[in-house]
Amino acid sequence: MDTPIVDFLERYADSGMARLHMPGHKGQSFLGCEALDLTEVSGADALYEASGIISRSEEEAAGLFGSGRTLYGVEGSSQCIRAMLYLALTNRSRGSAPVIVAARNVHKAFVYAAALLDFDIVWLWPEESDSLCACPVPARILERTLAAMPAPPAAVYVTSPDYLGGRQDIAALAAVAHRHGTVLVVDNAHGAYLRFLPGSRHPLDLGADLCCDSAHKTLPVLTGGAYLHIGRSAPASFGENARAAMALFGSTSPSYLVLASLDRCNRYLAEDYPTRLAQTVERLEALRGTLTQRGWQVRQSDPLRITITAPKGTTGAAMAEKLRLGGVECEYADPESLVLMATPENREEDFTRLLEALGENSAPPAERAPLPLARGERVMSVRQALFAPHETLPAQAALGRICAAPTVSCPPAIPVAVSGERIGQAALELLRHYHVETVDVVKA
Repeated sequence: MDTPIVDFLERYADSGMARLHMPGHKGQSFLGCEALDLTEVSGADALYEASGIISRSEEEAAGLFGSGRTLYGVEGSSQCIRAMLYLALTNRSRGSAPVIVAARNVHKAFVYAAALLDFDIVWLWPEESDSLCACPVPARILERTLAAMPAPPAAVYVTSPDYLGGRQDIAALAAVAHRHGTVLVVDNAHGAYLRFLPGSRHPLDLGADLCCDSAHKTLPVLTGGAYLHIGRSAPASFGENARAAMALFGSTSPSYLVLASLDRCNRYLAEDYPTRLAQTVERLEALRGTLTQRGWQVRQSDPLRITITAPKGTTGAAMAEKLRLGGVECEYADPESLVLMATPENREEDFTRLLEALGENSAPPAERAPLPLARGERVMSVRQALFAPHETLPAQAALGRICAAPTVSCPPAIPVAVSGERIGQAALELLRHYHVETVDVVKA
């Protein structure tokens, strides 16, 4: 497997070239990585006009993921989400509407995209909610929603896996979307590795038309490294316009260190990664069994995640602090859940330390009522609300006010109230539950 970006950067670093160009460190070592940190010098290609080493590396990635086309992003899935929605809206079929049908547990990058692109949203809600992070959407609910619409939407949009590791039935949702003349777009930020399991479970292989992966979340890629994938059966215009879509939302100074890590990852994926991944999945399944035997309630999740439901008398946040004292840092914790993410790069001692830090649980499962569904009244568009003058209020003083900007932190970056919605009692209950203390509202 060729690594054209890495090879070029190493040759340039070894060349002794006088660097009378950006960046300002001139290849001198401050952090230790500067020699490989370049800009678009001769031969380095350019991410948003790629025709050389970057383009060749992306073609290698497309082959590995089985996509119609794969493009690199250096600003995480947030950039790719905006680009996917732009592609869906500007290349929609004749007669379809500038509307996105979306499962409610979207990342706030989706909300920002709605403000920038000014599209309408039809929300898909769960039948019952036990977490802000989860929004399971059965195919029958999507079928009913699309059948009731006067025109096909530009796209159906879901997040899978979600932050707790729950996965949508992508194949079933894709079939419904396609039957109704629209496309399926998947935020697969947490699932780049799914392609390399025995029997791929990646959204592209299950029928998604557009998909983004945060490579850095589960693969050995520097933070910010991401993929925009276009399915082999997706409309041809998606591939033709994808580079321009990424450029529209990307910096003109993309990080070559991040690009190099994406490039090097291609070789890693092509070598023994599937074997090492399978071994890790097997090890985590055994770990889940051990935790269950020790009294912990382990939630069903994607293969590289362990999600533990907090028992009676404690919270996920308290469990996270307990782990921290034992030398273990989790991925995410909230009142109900503790989320741990692993990859083949974790060492056996990491899992040993986890078990030692958690110990055994003798408390019974907590009795929790379903969380309220904050179906806020739409008062203005997302764009109008986000670009209107704002003020920040204590959350409990925001009843009846119009949400201006999402205020949930990252992780999980899933809004309780979406811009343009009137904040009702159910939203206040959720804000209190997740310890959100202030809310951005439109000035009265």
